[in-house]
Order: sequence, then structure tokens, then C-alpha cells
Amino acid sequence: MTQHSLLIAGCGDVGSRLGERMSELGWQVYGLRRDVSHLPATIVPVAGDLQQPSCPAAWPQGPLDYLVYCAAASQHDEAGYRRAYVDGLRHALAWLAEHGQRPRRLVFVSSTGVYAQQGGEWVDETSPATAESYSGRIMREAEQVALDSSIPATRVRLAGIYGPGREWLLGQVRQGFRVATEPPLYGNRIHADDAAGLLGFLLQADVSGHVLEDCYIGVDDEPAPLHEVVGWLREQLDVTHWAEQQSVRRAGSKRCLNARARELGWAPRYPSYREGYAAVLAGRS
Repeated sequence: MTQHSLLIAGCGDVGSRLGERMSELGWQVYGLRRDVSHLPATIVPVAGDLQQPSCPAAWPQGPLDYLVYCAAASQHDEAGYRRAYVDGLRHALAWLAEHGQRPRRLVFVSSTGVYAQQGGEWVDETSPATAESYSGRIMREAEQVALDSSIPATRVRLAGIYGPGREWLLGQVRQGFRVATEPPLYGNRIHADDAAGLLGFLLQADVSGHVLEDCYIGVDDEPAPLHEVVGWLREQLDVTHWAEQQSVRRAGSKRCLNARARELGWAPRYPSYREGYAAVLAGRS
């Protein structure tokens, strides 16, 4: 007998990892995405397009206990972001209403890109979120749609997700790209498995009766200067050459804290880039 039902809207890499975790705990998990052929066998497929107003034919019937919205923009411009995050969330909320479903909680997967800090400042959930990039503005707008819904909502602002298939930085390092050392450019990251783990932890905490905050930052324990991460990866990959007139580029520099999630009892499996990238390089995750 299943314990709870969960619909993951935008069930990609992180969503599939989350779905598998919750299925193992006895949850009934539905995964909504355009191409359902890549979903794990334990997730009930719901073929549909969040960017279209018509409800998917396979939309689950009956009560839904939780909705996790973790869509990703397929078009990286202002219009693409709006369709993926604002319009898509509104469509999902409308489909819930159409079926008379009111989940216990909506978890909206957001981004630390909503923060504008660029001088290495420490950032937590109470810090001003004032990024003026289109991605930051639209993500905050989508967050507000979640908060304004009739469903109790929690935003989870994830940092740069890495893991199998998310190896852009490894490619840059292998090519010998340089990165500035002064001033240090601080970056924040979370392994895909820890991102899914945090989402699952919050769902289970809600079920257990813990009062969830309306926002959590999802990062590992150790924000690190990008040149330090690159230097460590160069050693692991045995890269000795440097590319000419090219560098790893990064916008912004801030250090995000995961203290609020940790106070609730969550801890990352990969506390820093070292453990996480070591697992990626060893093919363990």
C-alpha cells in the first residue's frame, strides 16, 4: 500500500532521482515530461508539455498529496524562461484545480541566481534577492506565483547542479582553460543526488509534521573559489597544459549557506566539490 502520492512536474535528471527515492519509500510517484521514455520504471509516466495550456491526457486521477515543480528551460532567453517557469507553473496549478486536487504542499525548485551579490558575500534565505538578469527576475516572479497559490508552498533555491551528464566544468578544465585568482570568484554547487535528496528530505519532513519554511537554499557545505576547484580538478585529471587567451568565465561571486536545511536535519552526501567530483570521475554517481 502506497503511503503518499507525488507528481513531479518537469521530471528530468533531479526529478527522476527524487522519484526513485520516494518510490523506494512506498510513495506513488508520477513524472510529467514531454518525453517519458527516459523515466525510471518506478515512476508512472505522464506525457505532457507544461508550456501548453491543455491538460495532459494521462494526468493522474484522485488526490495528489504533493507537487514538486522542477522544470528546466529548454530555451535560454527571457521568453523561454517565462514559458518554462511562470507559464508552466500556472498551467500545472490550473490542471490541479481542474481535477479538484489540492496537494498538502507545493515545492518549487528555484535557483540561487535570484541573488545579485557579487563581492563574495555570505548569502542565506533572508538575504535580498534582487538579481536584475532576466533569469533572476523571472525566477522570482515564478516563486511568487507559487507563494500566491492556494497551496502551502516552499521554494528550494539550488546552486549550480553537477553530476553525470552535467560536466561542463570538467570539459573546461580538460581544455586547459584559465580562471582568475584575484579577486577570488566564489561559486556554489550541489551534486544532483544531493539536490534530489534535499527535496525528498523536505517532503518527508512535511509528512512528519515539521513546519517548513517558505524558502531553503540547496548547496553543499563549502562554497569555494573557482580557481581552487579548477586547480584540484587539474590534479585529478592530470592536466598540465594551459589554453591560450581563454578562461573559465563566471558571473557573480557569493557564498551561499545551507544552515536552514541543516538545522532541519538534512546533510549533503557530498559536502564539498572534492567528494562530489571524485564520485563523478570514478563513475559512482
